[in-house]
Amino acid sequence: MKIHYKIKYAPFFFISLLPWPILYFLSDSAFVFLYYIVGYRKKVIESNLRIAFPNKSDKEIKQTGKQFLRFFCTMMIESLKTLTLSKSSINKHFRVTNPELAQKYFNENRNITLYTAHQGNWEWLGLLPLFVSHQVTSFYQPLSNMYFDGLMLLIRSRFGVICIPSDKGYRTITKMEQENIKTMNIIIGDQRPKGKSSVHRIPLFGKETNFLIGADRIASKGKHVVIFPAFTRVKRGYYELEFQLITDQPIPKNNYFVIDDYAKRLEKAIEVSPRMWLWSHKRWKEVK
Repeated sequence: MKIHYKIKYAPFFFISLLPWPILYFLSDSAFVFLYYIVGYRKKVIESNLRIAFPNKSDKEIKQTGKQFLRFFCTMMIESLKTLTLSKSSINKHFRVTNPELAQKYFNENRNITLYTAHQGNWEWLGLLPLFVSHQVTSFYQPLSNMYFDGLMLLIRSRFGVICIPSDKGYRTITKMEQENIKTMNIIIGDQRPKGKSSVHRIPLFGKETNFLIGADRIASKGKHVVIFPAFTRVKRGYYELEFQLITDQPIPKNNYFVIDDYAKRLEKAIEVSPRMWLWSHKRWKEVK
């Protein structure tokens, strides 16, 4: 017999039910443990920050690194909280500043590629079905640990997001479009390409950087509107999301202006709030 998910993930549901102050105490405790005891990816974080901000002093680099890791711990706790967060609480903690942009394209029977990044509380994009009329989908890479893979799918899909393994992404949304289901497809574009992936190479913070071209190809083939979601943290636990239009025009084949525009918007968002980007992954491994 299949174990009911609330029993299977009971410890996480229990944590999620705790009041915000206690959750943030846990988050701060995790930060102290990871930063001061484990030294979690400290060299990677500071190396990335030095590449992006070469004019910052060592003291500033270390301070920004600490701010990032504290925010990352906070974001993980906030993501876990969505397991039990009520819709009324969500409306207090999360706001889309211009949902009418998405609604405009829904009314025009247009599908949307939400060309996003590991910026802000990206896990709270799973709340978007409460704010838009499109069927929200999200491409993801399955985790090797099946238990935690199931937990993340549970968190991300609670409000109706359809989570699709990346290798099945294009086929799945094409089938949905053929069934006349209007989709908003969350595709993260700031991972470092692996292996022989097709890439488009452009500057990010002045350093040549490889970007995956999958989102661009999907949007081009499907004639999607492309939108960048820019997060702003109002205060701890409170976020605003602005839909920024990249293009609603046809995307010529092998013309990567969408990726160029995306990279510029991502860089600007990072500059506004450096702590809210995922500095702990090796984004510039090719940079010598």
